[in-house]
Amino acid sequence: MQPVQIGIIGCGYWGPNHVRVFEELPEATLSWVCDRREDRLTAMRTRHPQVRTTCSVAELLASAVDAVVIATPIATHAELAMHALCAGKHVLLEKPMATTVEEAEALVAMGQRQHRVLMIGHTFEYNPAVETLRQLIASGELGDIYYVNSTRVNLGLFQPDVNVIWDLAPHDVSILQFILGQEVNSVCATGGIYIQRAAGIHDMAHLTLHFSGEILANVHVSWLDPCKIRRATVVGSRKMVVYDDVAPDHKLMIYDKGVVYSAPANANVSGCLTYRHGEGIPYPVVWHEPLKAECQHFIDCIRNNRTPRSSGEDGLRVVRVLAAAQRSLRNGGNRELVR
Repeated sequence: MQPVQIGIIGCGYWGPNHVRVFEELPEATLSWVCDRREDRLTAMRTRHPQVRTTCSVAELLASAVDAVVIATPIATHAELAMHALCAGKHVLLEKPMATTVEEAEALVAMGQRQHRVLMIGHTFEYNPAVETLRQLIASGELGDIYYVNSTRVNLGLFQPDVNVIWDLAPHDVSILQFILGQEVNSVCATGGIYIQRAAGIHDMAHLTLHFSGEILANVHVSWLDPCKIRRATVVGSRKMVVYDDVAPDHKLMIYDKGVVYSAPANANVSGCLTYRHGEGIPYPVVWHEPLKAECQHFIDCIRNNRTPRSSGEDGLRVVRVLAAAQRSLRNGGNRELVR
């Protein structure tokens, strides 16, 4: 097979990582890079002289590229992806895929109509630690899952057009639905506006996600925190696991800790609680770069006409959760159904 010809739209914060990875994949040829800022294109030409550059999305889409990667500001995702699909290109679209459910649904429908791969950049679904955590949960080693607590905070990067839920929570929502193998049924969200008050943009939020089977997940996202934390704790009836994405060595720690309640023989006697206090043990993870695995999967799906793991439908499910969280944020934290 000939290498898949790739064009990348957007080379600001995340796009250069795509440039690097696709240049390293033998099954792909990086042909075009597009950005509206000439200084970024000049830097691209200096580092990658064989790649054609343009400020025009239309020029890139009119070229012979087979697929495009869209790594632009969130508000532009839906429009650019629609143009690319209509031009007959396969699309790898960064998260979230759109800012409304209607836009996301339209993209999924267009990808199906055009018979083109529409893949969403939920990179953590290709993270080896997250994949291993999913396998642990599915194996039953943790027992019944009670709840998950997830924290994703740091100082910045503040976004001028979307709040912290739309910027950071897509990661956590996609991870949770992936590792649990379940969809979110309803959401409660509260938050605060401290820095961009005039624009009314929330820079901190707490989400409670209700899954089927009575599983709860609490998600804390913030641009306004002194420490960079990317951690999730999964509490099961048998064992517990902590996933720490910024840990230098052991990203998964499994704990044989928990409580067992023994019901009393009769109503006049109290029940018995038995505690387990096992030590935390590092759980082995065979590491590879998540973004490279994601991009390789994109190429494989194009070549073999397969549905991506992080498909357009997967992205749509995430957008539906974010939209429900946004509605809850506006109505004082009341529970909103995901629809």
